[in-house]
Amino acid sequence: MTNKQHQASPARPGGAAHPRKPNPLRAPQATRSNSLPAGAWWLWALALATAASRTTNPLLLALLIATAGYVVAARRTDAPWARSYTAFLKLGLIVLLIRLLFAILLGSPIPGTHTLFTLPEVPLPDWAQGVRLGGRVAAEPLVFAFYDGLKLATLLICVGAANALANPARLLKSLPGALYEAGVAVVVAMTFAPNLIADVQRLRAARRLRGRADRGFRGLLQVGLPVLEGALERSVALAAAMDARGYGRANPVSPAVRHTTTALTLGGLLAVCVGTFGLLTAQGATYGLPALLAGLAAALAGLRVGGRRTLRTNYRPDRWTPRAWLVAASGLPAAALMIYTAIHDPAALTPSVNPLTAPELPLLPAAGIAIALLPALLAPAPATPRRDAAHD
Repeated sequence: MTNKQHQASPARPGGAAHPRKPNPLRAPQATRSNSLPAGAWWLWALALATAASRTTNPLLLALLIATAGYVVAARRTDAPWARSYTAFLKLGLIVLLIRLLFAILLGSPIPGTHTLFTLPEVPLPDWAQGVRLGGRVAAEPLVFAFYDGLKLATLLICVGAANALANPARLLKSLPGALYEAGVAVVVAMTFAPNLIADVQRLRAARRLRGRADRGFRGLLQVGLPVLEGALERSVALAAAMDARGYGRANPVSPAVRHTTTALTLGGLLAVCVGTFGLLTAQGATYGLPALLAGLAAALAGLRVGGRRTLRTNYRPDRWTPRAWLVAASGLPAAALMIYTAIHDPAALTPSVNPLTAPELPLLPAAGIAIALLPALLAPAPATPRRDAAHD
C-alpha cells in the first residue's frame, strides 16, 4: 500500500515554510464579519442632523461639519456610494451661496443699520408689497442669511456622511418586511447619485487619456450623453433583475389584517409627530414623551403585522454588536445636549444679528459634538487590498 502524497506549502526563500503571523500593530479591517450595520451609521448621522437643526451658531455648525468630515475620512471605503460625500459638500456650498444671493437680491425681513453696498433697485407694482429687487444691502440680514444657509448645508452634510459610510444594500436588509418595497425604491434612489458620479469620473478620465477636453460646456455635453445612456441601461438591467427575483409579489392576507396594519401604522406615525412637536416646544413637555413612546410602539406593531404580506427572508442578517451600539449612541449626546441648551440657554445657540454680536462657543453642546468623534476610533478600519507577503 502506497503512502498518500501531501503537497507541501511553498517555503520562503532561505527558510522553512511557516504560517504568516498577524501583525498586531495593524488596525482591524472592515470585513463582512466585523463591519457595522448600516443602521448604526444612520442613527449617528441623524443625531448630528438633529443637533444641527437646533442651532444657528456658526461655531457649533462648523464643529458638526468637521466631526462628520473626520469620521467619513477615517472610516469610509472605496465603494461607489462612499464617493458621494464630496458631492454633498458641494451641494451644501451651493445651498449656502443661493441663500446669500437671495438675501442680497430679494432683501430680508431682518432690519439692518450697517450698510455694506447698494444695488440698483427695480420698482415693483403695488401687489408686490414687501418684496424688492436690489436696493440697500445691510450686514445684519446678510449675516442672518449666512447662519441660516450654513444650518441647511450642515443638515445636507450629515445626510451625506451617512450615505458615504452606510452600505445601502445592508440598510435595505435591516428594514421591516412591511417597508421592503419602499426601501428598495429609496435605496435605488440613494445609489443613483454615487453611480452617476463614478460614471462621470470614469468618462472624464478616459477623455483625458485620449487628449480630449473634459471641461467646459462642450466637454459637459460629450460626457453627459454617455452618462445618460449608461444610466438608462442600468435602469433597464435593474428592472429586469427585480422582475426575475419576483419583486412586488405579496402574500395574501385578510382585510382585517390590512385594516389593522393601516390603523396602527398611521396612528403611530401621527402620535410620533405629535410627541416630537411636544418635545420641541415648551408647552408640550407634559404630553410629548408619552405620545412619542406610544406612537413608536403602535408604529412598530403595525410594521410587525404588515410584514406578513411580504414573501422574503434575510440571508445572513446584520448583527448589532456592542461596537455597533456604541457607534449608534455616540451621536445622541450631541443632540441631547443641544436640546437641553436650547431649553435653558437659547441665546447661546442663536447668536444675535440685531444688534450684531460675535458668536460664542457654548461648552456643553461642544462637548456633546466631541463625543460624536468616537466612531473614528470604535468603527473598524476600511478594508484595503492585501499586499504581497514579501512586502509585509
